[in-house]
Amino acid sequence: MGKRRIRLYHIIFESDTRAGRAFDIVLLFSILASVLVIMLDSVESVRAEHGPLLYLLEWFFTLLFTLEYILRLIAVGRPVRYATSFFGVVDLVAIVPTYLSLILPETRYLLVVRVLRMLRIFRIFKLAEYLKQADVIIRALRAAMPKITVFLLAVVTAVVIIGSVMYVIEGEEHGFTSIPQSVYWAIVTLTTVGYGDLSPQTPLGRFLASLVMILGYGIIAVPTGIVTVELTRTAARTLAARTCSGCGREGHDSDARHCKFCGLRL
Repeated sequence: MGKRRIRLYHIIFESDTRAGRAFDIVLLFSILASVLVIMLDSVESVRAEHGPLLYLLEWFFTLLFTLEYILRLIAVGRPVRYATSFFGVVDLVAIVPTYLSLILPETRYLLVVRVLRMLRIFRIFKLAEYLKQADVIIRALRAAMPKITVFLLAVVTAVVIIGSVMYVIEGEEHGFTSIPQSVYWAIVTLTTVGYGDLSPQTPLGRFLASLVMILGYGIIAVPTGIVTVELTRTAARTLAARTCSGCGREGHDSDARHCKFCGLRL
């Protein structure tokens, strides 16, 4: 049983072997096909003509992924640890909606979360460098989070004040029936979305709306600048972290094995 479990582990979790790579590629195509089935099922004309077939395919992929999930739990040495990991949770969430749809039919469309399983493509096709760059972005976002939080609090304060003022200026007769409704208008206008479902009618209201629109263009650039600065700092720290013990020079790539200046092994 131990040898079988090890063999199963190499097939399911390792992509270096021929069997493991074939398993992963088949899995990726199955994920894409299952997501396509769910998307087609949401189209009324397609569902009316091919509804029973799509329903059968949905259950086929669900049972297939359920079997795969069980095999993964059997193959790993610590099933609980895998079940609570990121991919373990994603694998479970990818099959639960179908069973839940027996009680709540509309929940089956949540199966599109299966597309998250495509993240395994980075491991299968050896795209580790992309994962490193993703780590840089994540660290930059974490570093920028305090500044962005302060910025968002300022924006929330601004839209509440602007919405309240607009409610006083326009009133219920012009569609601004409440302060929350007016705050909604302020958010839509400040973000330059402009749905057009609610607009000021008085000269003073239009003047205020014009100021909010101009302010919106300036506000949009703020979080972009914050994140850009943190990305630059994070990338610089990543490069500077590799220091040669021989010549003491920095600026090496994160995956460098030898110093690019003196050749000494890092």
